[in-house]
Amino acid sequence: MPTRKKPQSIYQLKITLSGIRPPIWRRVQVSSDYTLGTLHQVIQVAMGWCDGHLHSFTIDGEDYGMPMDDDFGFGGMEINDETRVKLSKIIPGEKFKFSYLYDFGDSWDHQILVEKVLPPDPDATYPVCIKAKRACPPEDCGGPWGYPDLLEAIQDKNHPDHEEMLDWVGGSFDPEEVNLEQINAQFKRGFK
Repeated sequence: MPTRKKPQSIYQLKITLSGIRPPIWRRVQVSSDYTLGTLHQVIQVAMGWCDGHLHSFTIDGEDYGMPMDDDFGFGGMEINDETRVKLSKIIPGEKFKFSYLYDFGDSWDHQILVEKVLPPDPDATYPVCIKAKRACPPEDCGGPWGYPDLLEAIQDKNHPDHEEMLDWVGGSFDPEEVNLEQINAQFKRGFK
C-alpha cells in the first residue's frame, strides 16, 4: 500500500462571504499541496454550497477556474486552469488575501485570508474546519441582495410569501445554525 506524502505546510484560511451581515464565515486548515480545484471543493463543503454553479478564483489580478468553452458563453474569458495550480505556488505567506466567486448569477463573493502557515500535525486529517459562523444561504436565493428578503419572508408569518418561501427552503431554515461535525464528517468521507 503506497504511503501518502505528508504536506510541507498547512494553511489556515478564513473564508468570509461578502455582503452579508452579520458575517458568515468558515475557518479551515488545508494542505499546501492542494490545487485551487481542490480548494474549490473544500469551500463547497465548508460553506454548504451544492457545487451546481460556475466559480472562479481571483488572485493578484489573475482568474483561475475550470477552463470553459463557448458552450457556456464565456469562451472569451481568460481563465487559468485551477487544477494545475498548487496553493503553495500562489500563497506567499500569512495575511495574503484572494477571492472566490461562486454562482456567476447570484454572485456569492468569498474573501479568503491566509491567517496562519502551520507545520502539519501528524495526527490530523486534512482538510478540517475548525470554526464556523452562521448557516450558508440557500442556493439560488438571489445572492447577497436576495438573501435578506428570503430571511424576512420565512421569519414573518404574516409575510405574503411566508408559506411559499418556507416550502422552498424545505420547511425550515435557521440562519444561525452551522454544524461543524457534519462538515468535518463530509471531509472525512471524501469531498469529491
